[in-house]
Amino acid sequence: MKKVFIIIPLFLGGILFSQKKPQKKNPIKKTTVVKFNYHDEFKRISDEIMTNGTAYDNLGELTKGVGSRFSGTPGYEKAAQWAEKKLKDIGIEMIWRQEARVPVWVRGRESLQIKAANGDWKNIKMLSFGNSEGTGGKDLTGEIVIINSTAELNALSIGKLKDKIVFVNVPMDPKIINTSDSYLSTAKSKLISASVIAKTGAKALIIRSLTTANDDTPHAKMIYYEADDKVKIPALSIGVRSADELENLLKKQKVTAKINMSAESKGETTNPNIIAEIGGKKDSKVIVLGAQLDSWDFAEGAHDDGTGVAQCIEVLRTLKALGYENNHTIRVVLYANSENGGQGRETYAAYVKKKEEKHVFALGTDAGGYSPRGFSLDMSPQRRRQIFEWKNYFLPYGVYDFDQTDAIQDISPLKKLDIPLAELVVDTQRYFDYHHSEQDTFDKVNKRELLLGAVALTQMILMIDKNW
Repeated sequence: MKKVFIIIPLFLGGILFSQKKPQKKNPIKKTTVVKFNYHDEFKRISDEIMTNGTAYDNLGELTKGVGSRFSGTPGYEKAAQWAEKKLKDIGIEMIWRQEARVPVWVRGRESLQIKAANGDWKNIKMLSFGNSEGTGGKDLTGEIVIINSTAELNALSIGKLKDKIVFVNVPMDPKIINTSDSYLSTAKSKLISASVIAKTGAKALIIRSLTTANDDTPHAKMIYYEADDKVKIPALSIGVRSADELENLLKKQKVTAKINMSAESKGETTNPNIIAEIGGKKDSKVIVLGAQLDSWDFAEGAHDDGTGVAQCIEVLRTLKALGYENNHTIRVVLYANSENGGQGRETYAAYVKKKEEKHVFALGTDAGGYSPRGFSLDMSPQRRRQIFEWKNYFLPYGVYDFDQTDAIQDISPLKKLDIPLAELVVDTQRYFDYHHSEQDTFDKVNKRELLLGAVALTQMILMIDKNW
């Protein structure tokens, strides 16, 4: 058989060459398909951001120039105007506001004092829970009872906590290496629910701050009261050192607390989500990238989430600077009221549903401006597998973790609309040192780490735009 195949082509070749040469015709031009080189594009993105990136300077303006930007305050409106100007300055033409209803909550004056036996009153640093009821500016005094676990709470007899001030002393679990998981595990405990504690007859709640830091800085927490609560008790947090000292004191003697909080709710107002986009050249399908614009009332909110805001703006700036022709619409949403209500994200999700906008992907950044490590993928297995195939493009940039599956930030309501979600995963070992505290300041952010996060976000947006 091998000989036949060798002879026949030669034979045919002889016949063909012996015939008259045909007249020359204009050759048909072959269309050369240029394969998109993702490695090269990733490097172009990285080089642009690491050389010309403005995210760090923008973060400085937001944290030091605007400062605190709590929902329902003039600070938030100042931040909204700042964001609009920054987006306009980088050449974004489509910018608009989307008003969301937000609570107006005023912290006011607050203090906590404790006294052991016949000792003197001692001042303890504290923070009221966001949206907490106050004491009407009057002293609320009571004996402190410590609870270290749910089992302890359940073991207490009925009436044991009546008229007491409950001190919940549950630290973040240091054995859980992923600090976000450790935080969420503790934060979800019913012990930290003012409604649960109020049902025991207690008249106030004090919690140990949820933090990885070993200092005495209190960290804020958001409160939710249940609709059927007969009494809404005041709730506050204290730093870990004060918590340890209080625990040791309670082992030896009776301790009394005196709480004075003028915190109060004053109805509602509106704050805008700031939305900006670059229209798609192929279709109007949307890739959305989001971060929260608000911060706590006492904080610069640098890592939480000024870094995310600066990175979102940097993504759009980079795409414009590189002259990227995007297939789909690439949209940035800077959400209002993330810290004490979440109305910004709910408003945006309701808008998407009403307009029946087709969103192919939603990406969030709200874990601080630390070195990027990967993306948490909350989507179908088929979509996850496709992103796994891109892993080698990301590896040179230190981005390798695609195994996590929770995207819980302001993009989370979009899951109900079957939109694939992803969240930037960073090295969070230091994040909860500063989270929701006055220590979350601009000087805690490293410029290079912040820019690397913007690189990873832009690279992921590119891959989605080219492949989905």
